[in-house]
Amino acid sequence: MTRTQPAEHRLDANGIGLTYFEWGEPGGRTVLLIHATGFHARCWDQVVASLGDGYHVYAVDMRGHGRSDRTPPYVWHSFAADVSALVEHLGLRDAIGVGHSMGGHCLVQVAATHPDAFERLVLIDPVIFDPDAYASDRYRGFEDAADHPVSKRRNDWRDWREMYDRFQDRGTFALWDRKVLEDYCRYGVLPKEDGRFELACPPLVESSIYLGNTGTNVYEEIAEVRIPVLVLRARVRDPEERQIMDFSKSPTWPELAGQFEQGEDVYLPGLTHFIPMQEPAMVAAFIRGERPDQS
Repeated sequence: MTRTQPAEHRLDANGIGLTYFEWGEPGGRTVLLIHATGFHARCWDQVVASLGDGYHVYAVDMRGHGRSDRTPPYVWHSFAADVSALVEHLGLRDAIGVGHSMGGHCLVQVAATHPDAFERLVLIDPVIFDPDAYASDRYRGFEDAADHPVSKRRNDWRDWREMYDRFQDRGTFALWDRKVLEDYCRYGVLPKEDGRFELACPPLVESSIYLGNTGTNVYEEIAEVRIPVLVLRARVRDPEERQIMDFSKSPTWPELAGQFEQGEDVYLPGLTHFIPMQEPAMVAAFIRGERPDQS
C-alpha cells in the first residue's frame, strides 16, 4: 500500500460515533475489514500491508471497541446495523467483505440486506454454530456478564509495551505474528486520567458481547446471500465441549460453507481461531482470491 499509516475517520450513526480507518486511494479494489470481539480495526494492519498495491481498504472499530463510542446495546444485530450504516455512508458496491469471528457473523447480516455492496465474502472462523445449537442453551454458560471470566481481565497498564511483554509468551498469543501482537497492544489501549492505560474494549463490554450473542441465529440471512463466500476454519472443536473460551479451536460449524449458495470451505487445522493474527500474509492471499499453500 502506498500509505503506511491509515487515515482516521469518524461517522455518527445509530446514535453513536464510529471510528474507521482507510488505506490506499479510491480506484483500487475495495475491501471492508470487520474485527472480532475484543479487538479493533488496527489488528488488520499486517493483513493490509500484505495485500500489496491496488487495494482501497476500510476497517472499522465496532461499538465498544477501539476509538468508537462505548455505547450499548452490545448485541450483534446492533453491530450489523452499525456496519450497514458505514456501508451506506461509503457507498460500497462490489467490495470484498472480510470478517473475523464476530465480524464474520455480522458481515453475513449486512450482505443479506445489502446485496450489491459485496462481490464476495471471506469469513474467517465466524462464530456461527450448527443450527441445532440455537434451539438450546449449549453455549450460554454464564448468567451474568460480571461472572464471565473475560470480565476479570487485567485492565490497568503502564503502557502498551507492558501489555505486549505480558502477552507475548502466554497461551495463543505466543503463536501470533509479533507485528500483529504489537498492533493489538499499541492500538488496543487508551489513556486514563492518572496517566496509565486501560483496554479500549473494557472487559465487561467484551464479556457482555459473549454472553448476549450466543443465540443470534443468522441462517435466514445466510439463505439470502447469493455471492461467493469463502469460509476459513481453524482446528475443530468438539461440539459438546463446554469450554467456550478455548480460542485454540474453532467455534464454527464445519458444514457452514455448504449452507451458502456459493460457499467454499477451507480447513486450516494447523491454526487457532486467531487466523489473521497468526498468518496475516495467508489471509491477504485469500482476500486477493488466491489459494495459498496451507501445509
